[in-house]
Amino acid sequence: MDGILVIRKEKGYTSHDVVAKLRGILHMKKIGHTGTLDPDAQGVLPVALGKATRLCEMLTDKEKTYEALLHLGIETDTQDMTGTVLSEREAAVTEEEIRTVIQSFLGDQMQVPPMYSALKVNGRKLYEIAREGKEVHREARPVHFFSIDIREIRLPFVRFSVTCSKGTYIRTLCHDIGRALGCGGCMEELVRTKSGRFSIEESVTLSQVQQAAENGTVSEMVVGIEDILSEYPRILCTGEGDRLLLNGNPLHEELVQSRCLEMPVRMCTSSGDFTGIYQWNPGRKKYIPVKMFL
Repeated sequence: MDGILVIRKEKGYTSHDVVAKLRGILHMKKIGHTGTLDPDAQGVLPVALGKATRLCEMLTDKEKTYEALLHLGIETDTQDMTGTVLSEREAAVTEEEIRTVIQSFLGDQMQVPPMYSALKVNGRKLYEIAREGKEVHREARPVHFFSIDIREIRLPFVRFSVTCSKGTYIRTLCHDIGRALGCGGCMEELVRTKSGRFSIEESVTLSQVQQAAENGTVSEMVVGIEDILSEYPRILCTGEGDRLLLNGNPLHEELVQSRCLEMPVRMCTSSGDFTGIYQWNPGRKKYIPVKMFL
């Protein structure tokens, strides 16, 4: 099977746990996930199977949507409720203040990654350093918040949905909102409702995959590679270009049957068999392979 399984990760599993369990259920080794979720977080985790693992980097780059529950008045060392409480105070803020502060985070922001994260500093993961009771300097990184919509305010809790760029920590957003309000805050709950084009409505649990494997119907759950890449135009090469294409070589413009110079394309043989993603290179005046799926 080559494609994407849209898993609904449940609490208590790491993203690596999900991959390991799927390897056992599907009896295949070539499996990878497309964006880490914390163990206590739930929601959409697209998992790549077989040749689709070549898509992991492309899919990880996509924007994500989450629903989060912010707990005002509490700060922890992990920026969520799994950590040690560092401070606790009354959330003496108004709804208007909350709305104003949250909206101020829209657009481009600089975010300092949390110590309890898998990012590496000098070859070591930050959470390993944090577990030793140490803290090191982390460079702020650019992130972008496309939308932040408040769903409910019931102090000390604020439920909101957020659509953001890759590499964004919602735990840190909750922490930063609390700091900006002057009362502190941390993340109580997190559900990823969308990852790129994949939504929670189409996701399946590990137990559902297990049942489908026993019934021999897992393939019906898998989104095929070409379907995943349907946003890219589909063009065919000529019969003369088939041999070059099937060997993963660049193609001159005269060896394709139609043109698309502005964006990546799904390159197919003259008979319509999908082979890979190509991109026009104006300097070389050729279509250059980006990802091959032969």
